[in-house]
Amino acid sequence: MRYTKRIMSGNTQSDEEIVALVQRGDSERYGELMQRYEEKLRRYGKRFLDRSDDIVDLVQDVFVQTYRNIQSFDTAQRFSPWIYRIAHNAFVNELRRKKRSPIVLPDFDLLLSHTPTSESADEESERGALTRMVEKGLSNVAPKFREILILYFMEDLSYREISDVLRIPVGTVGVRLTRAKKALRGAYETLNIPYE
Repeated sequence: MRYTKRIMSGNTQSDEEIVALVQRGDSERYGELMQRYEEKLRRYGKRFLDRSDDIVDLVQDVFVQTYRNIQSFDTAQRFSPWIYRIAHNAFVNELRRKKRSPIVLPDFDLLLSHTPTSESADEESERGALTRMVEKGLSNVAPKFREILILYFMEDLSYREISDVLRIPVGTVGVRLTRAKKALRGAYETLNIPYE
C-alpha cells in the first residue's frame, strides 16, 4: 500500500499512520494533520471559490467535519483524497449558498461509460507547461472544469485520487480533464493571451 508522502521534517509518520493514532484516542495528533493540510486546503478553496472571503472559516469547518468523521476513515486508503472530498463538498455548498456559478447537475459525463485510462507520457510533459497557465485562466472556465484543473495541476492529485474526490469514474476524469484543457485554451484565445 502506498502511503502519503512524509512531508514534515523530523516526523516520519504518514497521514494514515497519524489518523490511526487519532482513531485510537490520541486526539492531539490531529493538529499535525491540520498543519499539513491547512495551507493546501486554503489554496484549493481560493482557487475553487475564486473570490470568497470565507476561506479560513470554511477550511476550519472542513477540519471539524473531518475530525467528527475520522473513525469512518479506512487507514488502508490514502487520506488526502478523503479530506479533499470533504473540502470539495464544503466549497460546492458555499458556491450554491452564495449563488456563484453553481455546478449544474446532472453531469452528462457521468451518463457515459468510459474505459479507465492512465496518464500518458505526453500528458505528463504537457502538464508542466499547463501548470503555469492554469492559475491565470481559472476564472474563465466553467466550475466543473475549474475544479479538475485545480486538483490535477495545482494539488497534484492522480486520476485515481481525483476520481475519489469528485466521485466520478477514472475514465471520466481523463475525459473531463481533456475537455478542461480545451476550455482553458479557448479562454486564452478569447482573452487574446498566448497559450504556452
